[in-house]
Amino acid sequence: MTPQQVAEYMLGQDAFSQWMDIRLIEARENYCLIEMPVKKEMINGLKTVHGGVTFAFADSALAFSSNNSGDAAVALNCVINFTRAGKEGDIFRAESILENETRKTAVYDIKITNQNDELVAKFVGTVYKIGKKVTEL
Repeated sequence: MTPQQVAEYMLGQDAFSQWMDIRLIEARENYCLIEMPVKKEMINGLKTVHGGVTFAFADSALAFSSNNSGDAAVALNCVINFTRAGKEGDIFRAESILENETRKTAVYDIKITNQNDELVAKFVGTVYKIGKKVTEL
């Protein structure tokens, strides 16, 4: 399967990413670009996007980019910095790019922007390659 097909397969199995209405725009080996509309259910008590939603969105980008070779990888460590509050009706985009890779781990840089191309958050995720194929799980 191509990286795009693997990412589409994963999205088809991922009920949470489907609930967030994530749309896969592009996937190539160790890279993905996804999009998500900010819904009312994602808003916190301060009328901004809940930080957990932004984190989960970035985590989905990490999953679709780090697994699209077909080799399964799971998150080991993730760090997020929030730079701008999101609001209901925003469209978030997450671009995940491989920064460094070893035999068993990889580090991805993920940038989340809104519909105005303003930086919403910066996320760095480290994954561990578990030695199985995505389709075996």
